[in-house]
Amino acid sequence: MDYLCFRAFCCKGPPSPRTEYDVVCVGLTGSGKSSLLTQLCSESTDSIIPTTGFSIKAVPFQNAILNVKELGGADNIRKYWSRYYQGSQGVVFVLDSASSEDDLETARNELHSALQHPQLCTLPFLILANHQDKPAARSLQEIKKYFELEPLARGQRWILQPCSVENMDAVREGFNQFISLLEEIDQEHIPGRI
Repeated sequence: MDYLCFRAFCCKGPPSPRTEYDVVCVGLTGSGKSSLLTQLCSESTDSIIPTTGFSIKAVPFQNAILNVKELGGADNIRKYWSRYYQGSQGVVFVLDSASSEDDLETARNELHSALQHPQLCTLPFLILANHQDKPAARSLQEIKKYFELEPLARGQRWILQPCSVENMDAVREGFNQFISLLEEIDQEHIPGRI
C-alpha cells in the first residue's frame, strides 16, 4: 500500500509534451488563412496583410501543437507552393465560400492539384470553407458538389468544415478533428502495431 501511495505521489513526473505536427496551409489570397491562424494563436488581427512568400506559426491545441507553414495565395506565389510541401504531415486548405465564380474555380483547381500532388495525396486534409458569415457564402453541400470532393478525394482522409472568424469555435472544431486524423496516422505507423 505504501508503495502505491509513494508511486502516485512521487512518480508522476512532468506532463508528457504535446505532439507536434508539421502542416502546410494553402488557399487563395483573401481566403482568410492569416486571419484564422492569427486568431487561433490569440494574436491581434488589426494589422494583417496578405502573406507574401510564407509564414510559420506554432498553433497550440490541447493535445498537440501544429507548426503551420502558411503559403501566400497570390498568382505569382502559387506556382511555388509545391516547393514547400516536403515534410508536411497534413494540409489545411482555406477557401472563400463567398468568393466570385472565377476565384472559386481557381480555388477548385488548386485544391485538386494539392489532393493529387505526390507529396500530399496520402496526407489528411482540413478544408475550411471560410466566410460563412457573408450573405453570398455557399453551403457545404454546394461546395462539396462544386469541388467534386466525394469522387476526387475518395480513399483520402479529409474534413470539410464551415467557418468564419466570427465563429472560432467552428474553426477549433475543424482543427480538433484534423488533429484526430493526424493522431490516427501516427498510431498506424507505430512499429509492432497491427
